[in-house]
Amino acid sequence: MTEISRRAIIAGGAMAASPALAQSSGPAPLPPRRGAKGADILGPKNPARAAEEPFTLAPPATDHGTMPNLKWSFSDSHMRLEEGGWARQTTVRELPVSKAMAGVNMRLQAGAVREMHWHKEAEWAYMIKGKARITAVDQDGRTFADDVGEGDLWYFPGGIPHSIQGLAADGIDGCEFLLVFDDGGFSEDSTFLLTDWLAHTPKDVLAKNFGLPESAFANIPETELYIFPGPQPGPLSADLTGGAGEIPKTFSHRMLAQEPIRTKGGRVRITDSTVFPASVTIAAALVEVEPGGMRELHWHPNGDEWQYYLSGTGRMTVFGSESKARTFDYQAGDVGYVPYAMGHYIENTGDTTLTVLEMFKSPRYADISLTQWLALTPHPLVQAHTRMDPKLVEALRAAKAPVVPG
Repeated sequence: MTEISRRAIIAGGAMAASPALAQSSGPAPLPPRRGAKGADILGPKNPARAAEEPFTLAPPATDHGTMPNLKWSFSDSHMRLEEGGWARQTTVRELPVSKAMAGVNMRLQAGAVREMHWHKEAEWAYMIKGKARITAVDQDGRTFADDVGEGDLWYFPGGIPHSIQGLAADGIDGCEFLLVFDDGGFSEDSTFLLTDWLAHTPKDVLAKNFGLPESAFANIPETELYIFPGPQPGPLSADLTGGAGEIPKTFSHRMLAQEPIRTKGGRVRITDSTVFPASVTIAAALVEVEPGGMRELHWHPNGDEWQYYLSGTGRMTVFGSESKARTFDYQAGDVGYVPYAMGHYIENTGDTTLTVLEMFKSPRYADISLTQWLALTPHPLVQAHTRMDPKLVEALRAAKAPVVPG
């Protein structure tokens, strides 16, 4: 990261507790009112749903205009139940604004396999809980196998065949993970599955292809397996099958092993192609915001942002130019989205750590801080725009220094 982008990515409580934010915090009353504006709802109500979206029912005065929906909960996604696990997805069909990326939340019990497959899109993944064994083979016959645990990533380029199998470890029955694909139109139901291909290829063709008798294929599944119970894997070393050697750029990465950038309001770990060379289409940041803190006002100059909320509660206002702005409340399991170049912040609205994954369809992570922009612009010009006290504008000079030296 550059010096400019390494400054206060996460602001502390002192910055978060500004008068404007203080006035807008706290649950909104159930009637859609703000001061003298608004009125009671006379028709049907859903109080439980309204309580989850206080700033949708009674938006702050700073919200204005028509912005697309920038939130979807995986709890509202269709759950595909299979023997040994489940999958649910958030794509452009669930969240229409999400054209650049799509996500799949998947659970595999110990031994259960997400069957051998490939797809057109690249697959980036974050292990939420548990452990899994992943395998792949590239176009040169080079092989890859690794056991991944909580906080680990993997990345498979489009067209590379791979598999995922849940493991029993540390008292956890298998694993749960998030998959992110570099195309919002992705569908988990349209992957190229081994069993689906075999079932739709004549057996005499299979026999000719593999040099085996047709009887060898008498018991192949008639339909795809997708997720199914498999044999418990042995030691990892046994699955390193050789071939033409190991894949030179490993398909896995230990994100939590990275030393975080620490600020007075939290921590952030940034993983892009500079530290995870295989991940050439997805860059990511794992952001942790402490109570009273906020992810500062900023924007991203290199693409849309796809968010997944891992823990805590947060609030985000997105500014979309043309006097358009809209505020959303998020909790664990929600997906957030910020279209390209739109300004935003994320405030921790709870009393526990807010943890958010930010993903970008880009080889590199990049952001531009509003504070840094003002600090590095001639101060008479900034004062003319903001009408701030010149002494306060001068105080922005402190923002030039990076929080983490180097």
